[in-house]
Amino acid sequence: MSIKTIGMISSYRGLEKKADWLWQQTPEQFGVWRNIQMQATAPKPDFLLMYQFDFPAAPQQKSWWKPFRKQSQKSELNINSLLRGVPKEQVIYLLREPPLDEVVEISKQNYQQAKKYCGYVSGPDDFAPTPNYMPAIWYHSNSFRELNEMRPPEKVAPCSWITSGISRTANHRQRLQFLQALQTSEVKFDLYGRGLPAGAKTSGELGNKWYGMAPYYYNLAIENYAENNWYVSEKLWDALLAWCLPIYYGGPAADKLLPPGSFLRLPSLDEKGIAYIQEVTATPDAWYAAKDAIAEARQIILHELNLMNWLSNFVAKTT
Repeated sequence: MSIKTIGMISSYRGLEKKADWLWQQTPEQFGVWRNIQMQATAPKPDFLLMYQFDFPAAPQQKSWWKPFRKQSQKSELNINSLLRGVPKEQVIYLLREPPLDEVVEISKQNYQQAKKYCGYVSGPDDFAPTPNYMPAIWYHSNSFRELNEMRPPEKVAPCSWITSGISRTANHRQRLQFLQALQTSEVKFDLYGRGLPAGAKTSGELGNKWYGMAPYYYNLAIENYAENNWYVSEKLWDALLAWCLPIYYGGPAADKLLPPGSFLRLPSLDEKGIAYIQEVTATPDAWYAAKDAIAEARQIILHELNLMNWLSNFVAKTT
């Protein structure tokens, strides 16, 4: 079987310089997954993944993952050079950020530009050329084999939440208001994250999310966007891979991708939601009841939803 190399470019700062990007998501050495090898920096790859890449034609608008989502200043000529000679039908554009009101025009412009250069253009929103779920990536440093083979780690604490203090959009401000209300309630949970508001009772920033999830029965997985049928992010994958039972606030995409009972639905970001968290986390009973479903969901994430598997399937269909 011929192994096809996949290069990558991205507007996420520093990502495309990582030669080992995504290697932790395969059991093989050097980024191999069946018929592909992820080589983000390969000078002449067979396929190219444009992963959340911002084209220069998109308007300057505020972003929510950086102080401003600054558009690339590269000319069209420079963009052609970034494609490294890969033919259009083998260039893949995946936009992974949610269509928040503050950045939706940027996303629409990116899609229009991507159609000039890419044979496949997709994102988690209805106006994408090919609306689709985001293939799964995760942010634990554990190896694929370790995650695949491990039994549940020892659970010693009720609930955690790993989040940030980003407040540049209405959705983020709603989440921070819920955080403040949750911390003034009687719910027992440990909060981790960076840039959290002054006065937040936090256990600090983590270098490895695993340590803020693995010891806990439950994890609050609260998306920044819950208004369409496509968007679901690593917040859910990370919690499940750490054998947590996620208490999840997000859109219906998760129900279509994961088995019933593998996560709990947080009904709302208000007093009703706080009461729900308090009731669930008072005992580990729900976690024990969900353990088999969590195990099934983990295998789906690792072997089916995995971005490496998605890329492998794409290459198989086009070669």
